[in-house]
This record gives sequence, structure tokens and C-alpha cells, in this order.
Amino acid sequence: MIVLGIDPGTATTGYGLIKINGNRQMELIRYGLVETKKIESAASRLEIIHNELSKILSLHKPNIIAIEKLFFANNAKTAIRVGQAQGVMLLSAANHKIPVYEYSPMTIKKVITGDGHASKLIVQKYVRKMLGSRVRKKKGDKTHFDNAADALAVAICHVYKVDLLESR
Repeated sequence: MIVLGIDPGTATTGYGLIKINGNRQMELIRYGLVETKKIESAASRLEIIHNELSKILSLHKPNIIAIEKLFFANNAKTAIRVGQAQGVMLLSAANHKIPVYEYSPMTIKKVITGDGHASKLIVQKYVRKMLGSRVRKKKGDKTHFDNAADALAVAICHVYKVDLLESR
């Protein structure tokens, strides 16, 4: 079983793929970012997200997509843009006939660390502990590694929430 975790965004969308292998262990497949530039139109940015996600879905053929639910308290404009990006992600999943599960940031943090209010750095530490040292920011990397780590956390959260390690 392959689970794709997504941390949605318009400028930076994190993704992470994990496989539940025959030994009931999680195995890191790949993680990364889909990035768009602010100078591009909203439509172009959504098209890039759709095309890149569709490539990932076609290449890796995940069985399930787990996505972080939107949570914005202050900025309605940002919430709308990220909501549009999430809509494109849901469309990509539907086009590939892949079920989608959504988890709140607090649920993800609680499942991964035991604390629903854990910091991003603590979440990253636990993700590394669960998936190995290959999950790290590379030297000189100026991209938003935390988005990719968050995406892996979403995928791991789904594995534990539906008990995939025990049901195989």
C-alpha cells in the first residue's frame, strides 16, 4: 500500500510518499515540493499544481491520499487561494480514482508526537525517527523543507489513524 501525504499551498505544496511493506513497516519512497511563483497568474499556479500532482500520481500510483485540512484564522485571502489549490488537488485525486482523507493540523501533530500543539521542529524530529535519516533538509537547500516534512507527517498520520500497519 502506498500513501501520498499532501501539505497544501499555492506557493509551496509539500508531498510525501510512503509504502507499507510486507513487514508492516513504513518505507520512505519520495518527498518533495511543488512550487509556483507569485508573479504567475492564479490560474497558471493552479495548472502547475494540477500537472505536477498528476505526474506524481501517474508515476507512483498511490492507493490513498491524505491531505492536511485548511486551517486559517486570520487571512481570508490566503485561505481562499489555498482552498482553490486544495480543490485542484482533490480533482487530481478524483481523476485518478484515488480516495482522499483529510486531517486537521492538531490531529496530525497528536498522532505523530502525542502533542496536538507540537512545533514543526518536533514533528520533523518524529518523522525522521519513523522514516529514517533520509528525511532531512539538504545543505544549501533554500526551499521550504518543512512543507515536505509536514506532508510526510500527514501520510504517517493516516497510516496510524486507519491502522494500516496492523490490518495487512
